[in-house]
Amino acid sequence: MDFDFSEDQRLLKDSVDRLIADRYAFESRKHFIKEPNGWSAEMWAQYAELGLLGLPFSEDLGGFGGGMIETGQVMEAFGRGLVLEPYLATVVLGGGLLRHAGSAEQQSELIPQIIAGDLKLAFAHIERHSRWTLNDVAVTARKDGSGYLINGEKGVVLHGDCAGKLLVTARTGGAQRDAGGIGLFLVEANDPGVSRKGYPTQDGLRAAEIAFANARGVPLGDPDDALGVIERVVDEAIAALCAEAVGGMGEMLAVTTDYMKQRKQFGRAIGEFQVLQHRAVDMFVSLEQAKSMAMYATMMAASDNAAERRQALSAAKVQIGKSGKHIGEEAVQLHGGIAMTMEYKVGHYFKRMTMIEQMFGSTDHHLAVLTDGGGLF
Repeated sequence: MDFDFSEDQRLLKDSVDRLIADRYAFESRKHFIKEPNGWSAEMWAQYAELGLLGLPFSEDLGGFGGGMIETGQVMEAFGRGLVLEPYLATVVLGGGLLRHAGSAEQQSELIPQIIAGDLKLAFAHIERHSRWTLNDVAVTARKDGSGYLINGEKGVVLHGDCAGKLLVTARTGGAQRDAGGIGLFLVEANDPGVSRKGYPTQDGLRAAEIAFANARGVPLGDPDDALGVIERVVDEAIAALCAEAVGGMGEMLAVTTDYMKQRKQFGRAIGEFQVLQHRAVDMFVSLEQAKSMAMYATMMAASDNAAERRQALSAAKVQIGKSGKHIGEEAVQLHGGIAMTMEYKVGHYFKRMTMIEQMFGSTDHHLAVLTDGGGLF
């Protein structure tokens, strides 16, 4: 199998890597996080100009026509830069739901706005009781004329405070944990029935608690059978997070080995001590394992075999969680006290790794999914 990038993919990777290296230094990130939305509007415009916001969308709609490989390249670079902008929320999650479930009219209306950088989306799915069970939905959608009335509450909606439109999961029928009777609805964020409370998350990103009181929603796809689409897009998001985590882990390893060459103890650079060299090598091994599984996740995220795809993505999430924890802990310990300060970037990378480990299912959760499914096919 050929794992080499095409010429277009190499050009994309080079341009994104260069943008993040030039514009997303850690000191710049500190300024971006203080902006009104908690991220840089100027950088968002840059992503639009480079075509990154149109990456997964068809060329007919003005997009790049890329797949999970291209998305992974962008997310890995974003992981190295600890990027704050709502790319995952808008392009991967929101855009993925539009691509897979939206009608031709919905796509032609909304996707060009995303590509231009004018529209931000948020996926409102998590509820207090649901944890990582995608079919555990209590928010309701009741038919009303040509649309639906949405009632209930969603939590930890990634970048839900700045989104112009919300993609909301709601139940049109069945019991709370039934696989059927779940719909996906497009809701205007400024609808009178929507109230939002935004806040920063531990990794410096933004999220929101959102309540719906007879908010008007328009269905995407079948309002009674959206679970399959939701599962597919979540799997794509997990693959994207795996790539982001690889970028962050690689940066932690690079910063740590550089620090070991400079920090002196007993008159010698600490990197000269063999026991610390062994620990750095173990970090490298964990990173290589994560890279392999992230590549596997990228390939399998496009599979139409839902059961096979789910097992593969769970396996990747397990390895990413283990590698991220190992590399993060070692990076902090090898740096010593400085890594625990807000002024130094290693701790921020470890926070992001910890949040990625929890998103869409923890390591233990996905290990249970993998075990219950009989392991990899």
